[in-house]
Amino acid sequence: MTDIEKQIQDLRERLQYIEDIFGNRENTNITLLRSKLQDFIHNLPSLGPGQIKRQLTSLSDLFSFLENKLEKELTPMDRVRIVRHPQRVCLKDILENVYDNYTEIGGQGEYSIDPSMIIARAYITRNVGKKTYKQPVMVIGQEKGHGEEFRNGGSVKPWGNAKALEYMKVAERENIPIHTYIFTPGSYPIEDYPGAAQQIARNIYAMAGIRVPVIAVLSEGGSGGAEAIGLTDTRIMLSHGYYSVISPEGAAAIEGRSSSTRKASAQLVESCARQLRITARDNLEMGYVDRILQEPPLGARPDHFDFFRKLRREVILATDEIVLSIRGVKLFRAIALRKLNNPNIYVRWSISSKSKERLIWRRYQKYRGLCSWAYQDRSTNFQKCKSAVLETGWSVYSFLRYEFFGRHQRAITHLAEDVQGEVHALMDRVTHRFSSLFKKLPWVRKEREDACQLTTLSTWEAGMSWNEHCRYVSPQANQDKTLTCPNSEKHNCLDLWAPDLFGDFAGVCSHCGHHFPMEYEWYLFNVFDSRSIREFNAPIEASNPLEFDGLTHKLDKAKKQTGHKSACMTFEAKIKGIQVAVAMLLARFRGGSVGAAEGEKFIRAAEQARRKHMPFLAYVHGTAGIRIQEGTNGLLQMPRCTLAVRRYLESGGLYLVVYDTNSYAGPVASFLGCSPYQFAIRSANIGFAGPGVIRETTGMDIPPNYHKSFQALSRGHIQGIWDRREIRNNLHHALMTMGGEFLYYR
Repeated sequence: MTDIEKQIQDLRERLQYIEDIFGNRENTNITLLRSKLQDFIHNLPSLGPGQIKRQLTSLSDLFSFLENKLEKELTPMDRVRIVRHPQRVCLKDILENVYDNYTEIGGQGEYSIDPSMIIARAYITRNVGKKTYKQPVMVIGQEKGHGEEFRNGGSVKPWGNAKALEYMKVAERENIPIHTYIFTPGSYPIEDYPGAAQQIARNIYAMAGIRVPVIAVLSEGGSGGAEAIGLTDTRIMLSHGYYSVISPEGAAAIEGRSSSTRKASAQLVESCARQLRITARDNLEMGYVDRILQEPPLGARPDHFDFFRKLRREVILATDEIVLSIRGVKLFRAIALRKLNNPNIYVRWSISSKSKERLIWRRYQKYRGLCSWAYQDRSTNFQKCKSAVLETGWSVYSFLRYEFFGRHQRAITHLAEDVQGEVHALMDRVTHRFSSLFKKLPWVRKEREDACQLTTLSTWEAGMSWNEHCRYVSPQANQDKTLTCPNSEKHNCLDLWAPDLFGDFAGVCSHCGHHFPMEYEWYLFNVFDSRSIREFNAPIEASNPLEFDGLTHKLDKAKKQTGHKSACMTFEAKIKGIQVAVAMLLARFRGGSVGAAEGEKFIRAAEQARRKHMPFLAYVHGTAGIRIQEGTNGLLQMPRCTLAVRRYLESGGLYLVVYDTNSYAGPVASFLGCSPYQFAIRSANIGFAGPGVIRETTGMDIPPNYHKSFQALSRGHIQGIWDRREIRNNLHHALMTMGGEFLYYR
């Protein structure tokens, strides 16, 4: 191919790229480019060498001029098409052009446990004065691969995220920073172990406490797939990228209630893309990214080498800033970086133990302050002052009781236990001949039976009187009709009369044990001690921060129907005398979807449990996931709530999660799925995505009972299945047998 043919081919590719971005929209600038290029090719045989060269130069200049002009006409959906285009810059391009040397680990090309997730040990060489420094870094990111089919379009499977987590821990052990590159439309929705939701939850939980600087560069940030490697100290977003809780097409399908065989209209997709505020500028204004890296007009492509130089400078600068922000000796270098914008200084990227503690606290504070504008707090000034005083009082009391005096008390107690153990060992040696006679004494036998019963979680058996504490009867029990159990064909279940089913049987089939859905009030009145519930954070109200069409009306309707201001109810209550903090997601309020208000209430509940040294229970009556109409405000509740959970657990708390009915998507893939103790009511459904989403994403129909609780148990996603009639007893046993000395009653 001659040089002229190469230039013509390049112009053709540029024109095709522009047409792909703008879709079927008529545009005079694109029409002009098309006609000029066609005229040149048509007249090419009659032109001399000099004329060809001049016209090619003129055409190239025209393309550059009109590309700059078209840049100003881009819509949010155009930017989505840019990041999805096969010519879009990808992680392999970045590794080749930003880093001086790298070694791909955890697989190469298609020979990898998940080719859509790339891990590389890379180096950045810096020349400062006469010295040369080689600074290592762990690079982790999704790879779309310019159309390579085995990359799965950057949609990472659970084992790909597990691979990323493994090498995050390697970077932490080696004390080197992590650079993550987010190029994903979303995670691959599969429940096979380790499971999409559970693995994302593990990743987010681990990143909340990773003790090295983490920098993220976002190009395409789709939902939980982005959050799997997105909880970072600094977020740099490419100017043509997008970051959203859901794709515009997915939002349009939900808003338009499109069937799986009929796509939403292009106008609705464009509208959703605009209303979700997914662009880099939108996310910067909302405070969800730290800076924007400007790309060439119409997006960065592999031959834009100036872009790679700018990206290299930005990731170095961001890493330097994070390290200096947590280091003691930093004054003049910090000024050089921030004020003078001078990167030609050396900052050692390995950090000390004290700096690591400051890094974790800085990360928590950063995310804790996000989304404060995205919900409404109807508390009066008096209520806010009262709450602040109580929080301060409990913090002081907690420090004195559990830290100052408690530390010495525990030391004395442990010493006494050791001495007592030695005495018992000595006495056993002296009296072992009489021990068999001693154990036959009736009061000793009774104590042993009680101890055995305490360590065994109860299960319901026929004949047990579960309803001794029943104080609430479902309104469904007032219906004079019969219901057929879904398992009737398999187990030959008899039809059930509603008053019996929802009254005496607590919504449980008397033959096969299938659990029919029950109202959340049933649990409020029948699980917790009578008159022990004390709600807090009630004035926090769900709102419509993005002014999404129709959401305000839907929220008002939900508030009127339920009497609650959000889908999360937080309260303190007692279970057989043990005080617990509870966050309950209510399925009746917009499907239990989580937005900024729900996330804030959950975080405050976790903080209250930590201050008061109480167990923390998350009861999920049902959740459909993140509230998509809140956009990134909803998505960020995944890392925000997970950070609060990690802080609570690291202080020594006991975090229990109980799933009922249907629990899907973001909450399960973050602050619920990271609990070490997760249980489900029988017949509950738990997963990352529903059957429709899985079918649309993978093209496959899921097997029967794919999301049932017993499947989740067999995959290791939950730790047990409970009968509704025994949930009170099981929770009490869990409170007595799980958790450590942090809890107030220990």
